Amino acid sequence: MEVTSVSTRVQGFVSLFDMQTSFLEKALTGVSEEDMYNRLNTEANHMAWLTGSLVGQRFWMTAETNPGLKQTGYELFADHKGIQEGAKYPTKEEYLKDWEMISPIAREALISIDDEKLDSEVDMGFMKMTYYEMISFTIYREASIIGQLALWRRLLGYPGLKYD
Repeated sequence: MEVTSVSTRVQGFVSLFDMQTSFLEKALTGVSEEDMYNRLNTEANHMAWLTGSLVGQRFWMTAETNPGLKQTGYELFADHKGIQEGAKYPTKEEYLKDWEMISPIAREALISIDDEKLDSEVDMGFMKMTYYEMISFTIYREASIIGQLALWRRLLGYPGLKYD
């Protein structure tokens, strides 16, 4: 998607956001429901939790502009909960449905931010940062989670993530 009429400080974020939007489905393609929970006898976050955390982050991005929107399995991720042993997380199909619904809303929230808002401070409770810094971290974290999903694909014997 072309980025126009957007703060120049946000244009790069929007380009990354758009790329990452298409990568999630590719990262999950062909992965069995069983393997979504496979941690290979490690303490690492499994693909089901990683995917839900990523989807939840996009819902969080819309909290100011669309309060009340919640992902499937919201309670499993509320208040930044970590992975929960034995929990049944939403299916990848449920995650992808949520992703498809929330991504355009989150994109609109992103492109509507002006420079004044970018410079304003947000109190995260444990630290303060500007909205610009928060968006920077959010976009970085999306890429990091997609990278982890791509690595899990390979570790579980699936073909590598296709970026085409």
